[in-house]
Amino acid sequence: MAGYGRELCARGLLLIMVLCLCALEAVHAASLTIKVPAYEKTCFYTWVDQQYEKVGFYFAVQEGGNFDIDYSVHSPSDKVIVEGHRASQEDYVFTANEFGEYAFCFENYLSSVEDKLVDFDVTVESEPRVELPIAKAKLLSEQSTPVEDSMLKLDSDLLAVERMLRYFRMRENHGFSIVDKTRDRIVRYSIIQTLVIIAISAGQVFIVRLLFDKGKSSRNRV
Repeated sequence: MAGYGRELCARGLLLIMVLCLCALEAVHAASLTIKVPAYEKTCFYTWVDQQYEKVGFYFAVQEGGNFDIDYSVHSPSDKVIVEGHRASQEDYVFTANEFGEYAFCFENYLSSVEDKLVDFDVTVESEPRVELPIAKAKLLSEQSTPVEDSMLKLDSDLLAVERMLRYFRMRENHGFSIVDKTRDRIVRYSIIQTLVIIAISAGQVFIVRLLFDKGKSSRNRV
């Protein structure tokens, strides 16, 4: 009897793992790094199969200007779901009330010179409902709850780590950009300072020679 119980427990855990893998396969993600040219608008599209699916939208400006960009998300009926201006990073999740093609747009109208490098991803998560026989559902109810809680906690922790890494990556790129701009300014300032010193030195030499030439001409008069 005990062996039968252990076998049933093992089968139940295996079934739970299969269901969890099926749920993971229902998550579709697309991660891209794009360059948005100056004074242009770029849009990307994602298809949502059915209503009430969870759609996640994340982006971070990695290079260009002040690390800001305008963005907007449009539904299949061209309704604006969310939009923002001069944003450096956003992480937004919404429920798709319509099925169809959703548009995710970036507008680099803030800069007429510099391109923007944007790292973004779009995640479409289905919520499949697996129907089990009532008897099996009762047998697995006590065993599945701890496993489900552990997997949900693990998923939440991994998501938090991923977001933190993305944030640090953006801050690192921002810091490198500030260092590069500061270095360029120092080089330009040094060149200008050198040219000014050369010009002042040449002016002083010219003035001294002019004074000596005037002195010689005045002493040679009869």
